[in-house]
Amino acid sequence: MTWSEFWTKVKDFFSSKLSITILIFVAVFILGIIAVKLIMRLLRKILNKTKMEKIAQNFLLAIIKFILYLIWVLALLSIIGINITGIITAFSAIILAIGMALESNIANLANGIIIVSTHMFKKGDYIVVDGKEGNITEINFLFTTIMTVDNRRVTIPNSTIVNSSVINAGANKKRRVDFTFSVAYETDVEKVKDIVVKVMKSDGRVDLDPEPFCRLKTLGASSIDFFANCWCDSEDYWGVYYYVMENVYNEFKRNNISIPYNQLEVRNRTDKVVMPYSKAALPKRVEKVRPEEPKHFFDLEHDDLPKPKKDKEAKKQEKKAQKEAKAKKAEKAKTEVKAKKETKAKTQPKKTKK
Repeated sequence: MTWSEFWTKVKDFFSSKLSITILIFVAVFILGIIAVKLIMRLLRKILNKTKMEKIAQNFLLAIIKFILYLIWVLALLSIIGINITGIITAFSAIILAIGMALESNIANLANGIIIVSTHMFKKGDYIVVDGKEGNITEINFLFTTIMTVDNRRVTIPNSTIVNSSVINAGANKKRRVDFTFSVAYETDVEKVKDIVVKVMKSDGRVDLDPEPFCRLKTLGASSIDFFANCWCDSEDYWGVYYYVMENVYNEFKRNNISIPYNQLEVRNRTDKVVMPYSKAALPKRVEKVRPEEPKHFFDLEHDDLPKPKKDKEAKKQEKKAQKEAKAKKAEKAKTEVKAKKETKAKTQPKKTKK
């Protein structure tokens, strides 16, 4: 239906239809607007009582509002007498085309709904994702915006966040601050531990329960390495980290504890290098005995050619001869056993009766 046909339909409706039909159209027009506003106000009150995020509420309300107004418009067109089947089909095709063109944005939208509904993180959390880190300043259904420590604004697609491993350093109120300190091998271990723990306890932002910790961890190639940690509020993480690093350095210098560079030990050899060896000569070659490989048919000589198969009569004669030989052998064995028994009986002394 073209626009000219559409407007012709509208004009014919208002010029030819009965006044009752026109009143129905006007009533649906006015009551539809009022009904949509009342429904939206009621839904907004219901959603405000839930724990759903504000951004999710607004998105859901926008979709419901669009659907309600679409139904309202289709109802008005049906009263006028316009066939809405074609309009619905065209509208579906437009939505499909838009969906294919905005495939990546729709994926970001779906992932944004997941982020908001599952409460992955909230505004102000410090996150690390895909090599970028900073505090979250804004979360919407397409992108998440973070502010880095050097005040750079980074916008990350929601698909990247959902499909990557995300470190949320601001999810909990407390964070552990980890340190590694390297000192020379001649340093007193207990002294280093005492200095590091005292520095951490001197900062009022550091929690005393659990207490600050420091122990020898690694015996390196050029140094011995100590591992230390303490707990503090999440917002004080970097302040505590820099405070401890700077003051531990100062305390090491004050107590003559050296922090070594990588070292390479080089020695000048003055001893004579002796290289032992065997004075025996090489043994004579002994050829390996290898199994003879089967000859190819065409390389066989006349005598080596396969012999023709024996006929049936020859096979019978051969089997008969084998049986006779076995029978003779068995008879001979029986005769020998019998002769042995007789010889044994003759040689044994006879028992006399008392």
